[in-house]
Amino acid sequence: MVYLLHAYFGREGRDEAEELLKRNSGDYDNPRILGAFNESTTDWLNFFMFTYFTDRDGKYQLGTLKESGFDPLARTCEFMLKEEAHHMFVGTTGVQRVVEKTAQVMKEHDTEDVLQYGAIPLSTIQKYLNAQFSVSMDLFGSELSSNAAAYYTAGLKGRWMETRRKDDHVLLDAEREITRIVDGQFVAERVPLLNALNLDLRDEYVADCENGIRRWNQALEEAGLPHRLTLPHEGFNRRVGAYAGTHVSPDGRILDEAEWEAQKHQWLPSDQDRQEVASLMKPEYEAGKFASWIAPPAQGINEMGVEFDYVRFWRQDN
Repeated sequence: MVYLLHAYFGREGRDEAEELLKRNSGDYDNPRILGAFNESTTDWLNFFMFTYFTDRDGKYQLGTLKESGFDPLARTCEFMLKEEAHHMFVGTTGVQRVVEKTAQVMKEHDTEDVLQYGAIPLSTIQKYLNAQFSVSMDLFGSELSSNAAAYYTAGLKGRWMETRRKDDHVLLDAEREITRIVDGQFVAERVPLLNALNLDLRDEYVADCENGIRRWNQALEEAGLPHRLTLPHEGFNRRVGAYAGTHVSPDGRILDEAEWEAQKHQWLPSDQDRQEVASLMKPEYEAGKFASWIAPPAQGINEMGVEFDYVRFWRQDN
């Protein structure tokens, strides 16, 4: 983005690029614009959830810009999408291996309390999932957006897989349904589709997220366990859009402030949860061996085998 600003937008572009480069994740004075990128990454499970959910948001945002009528932007996004695919692979397989190890230990010891055996409890994995999914949902912005409509109409952005859509691609008369909370109740209403393009994109994202959940649940099913991971309700833990300022449980119940405060750590990782997971993050240096909380990969890199000595450490004495 900095390159495009420098190359095509003159002095104003260079000024904007400089402001972008000053921003750092979590910086108090110059934080990243999007909230999910200011969250702390406390451990490897958190990292895997980020690369699964938050990098997947990047896939869909880039997918709309790939349809841009501004060709340099469209071509750049085509290239960046290949990078996002690698990030998401890390997240998908990372969480998969964590779930596999947890399932193995649960079955071996006939207990859900697997922390004592060096694995991450399934309930904690669900909390991490809930947290990263909800902050990633906020990245799509408000469900109703005049800016999104303007960008689409001007040809700066398209929709996900725009060329596969079967409508007129103008959308002046098209509508869709959105959900709000009004007087403590979910209320559905019809709105112009042009103003709801953020929601249209978010729906595509959620459907894609479900694919990974099914894959992780297959590991639980194959282990003979009845437990399943789930995506929380779209209104859970939201700070942006129609659900901002409200409280919704993962299963879709509208809560008041007191109910939320009393129950939120059943659904979101507490400081203690993060400390417990962090306590398991111990290095394993022997080739072919893995930390207690993660299963071996299905195969090694470039088919060299799981036990291949990929990394070698040495000390150079003065």
